[in-house]
Amino acid sequence: MGVAQRSRRWLVPVATVAVVAGVGALGPVVADASPKLPTITAQDLLAKVQTAKVDGLSGTVHSSTDLGLPAIPGMDGADGMQGASQVLALINGDHTARVAFASPDKAKVSILDAQAERLWTSDGTSAWAYDSSKREATKLTLPAHSKAKPEKTLPQSYDPQAVAKQILTAIDPTTKVQVSGTEKVAGRDAYKLRLVPKTDKSTVGSVTLAIDSKTWVPLDVTVMPRTGNDPAVELGFTSVSFDVPSASSFTFTPPKGVKVTDEKVPSKAERPHSIPQRPGNPSLIKPTKPGTANAGKPTVIGTGWDSVAMIRGAQTGGLTGGPLGQLLAKAPSVQGSWGTGKIVTSKMISALITDDGRVFVGLVTPDTLQAAAAKAPR
Repeated sequence: MGVAQRSRRWLVPVATVAVVAGVGALGPVVADASPKLPTITAQDLLAKVQTAKVDGLSGTVHSSTDLGLPAIPGMDGADGMQGASQVLALINGDHTARVAFASPDKAKVSILDAQAERLWTSDGTSAWAYDSSKREATKLTLPAHSKAKPEKTLPQSYDPQAVAKQILTAIDPTTKVQVSGTEKVAGRDAYKLRLVPKTDKSTVGSVTLAIDSKTWVPLDVTVMPRTGNDPAVELGFTSVSFDVPSASSFTFTPPKGVKVTDEKVPSKAERPHSIPQRPGNPSLIKPTKPGTANAGKPTVIGTGWDSVAMIRGAQTGGLTGGPLGQLLAKAPSVQGSWGTGKIVTSKMISALITDDGRVFVGLVTPDTLQAAAAKAPR
């Protein structure tokens, strides 16, 4: 199946980025930069990335996110808002994580921030979620003979390979794709695969993936906004080894005094997710059929980079007070054939909150957002 024939998907930018669509212009590569690597076409590089497979890896990942989100006054001190403040901290700023993977069912992510640790690990039979700041841990017993893969039971926000593959499975002719050179990432030679939207309606200027020249595993993902010279998102390895980690790397023993909660993961048919994801974890969501919209589930309007997600049943009345209410009070009021509401914008994300309880969000310009709202089913 050709690249342009792959099923199209929409990535919701909850924490980092992700409306991505398209390969059309697969130009030849001019790899005339250090390090010196054999010339490869974008089409061939895409094929290698899609089929890349390693038995294990371990390393340190650094993420830097600046979506230009507006500050919410009083967030840190407001009653009940500490959790929201922590979410904002996770989806903005710099973070470091240690990651490990061993085929077929072992994975570990340990996020280190402000002298605290948040850890997720799975040894194939059980999984642990641990927060040192709260001194709490949850042990999840996985179903017997579970075939769940680590990427379905652990946060993917710190896995450049998972994020890159989500992006690449969503490309179609609305994107120019080319190999723009080579670079060193975590001491390894890599090709730079650059994706550029062919529309001026998106706030995304480009997405560049650094692809390891030996394993074909993505080592770094960089998202540039349409305006400005600083990355909106950069996620990549600062060190990496492709040796298979030992089984003991995935075991966890709670420190003394930590509160432990035991839970059993229900069968796949009974659950939408295996383990709560890291707040702000980018998630791959298939679009619903046109004209359908269930409360809390997104309906996609538009295609490719111009895609906008609509969620019905938002409790906008609950946003009238507190810090979020203060933010919306300062947001511009807008109106159109779709109705009236408030619009919040940043250099990457635009959100429209309508008075009738709908929320529209996308990596698009405010005008594009309102145009999508006008086309949305009531």
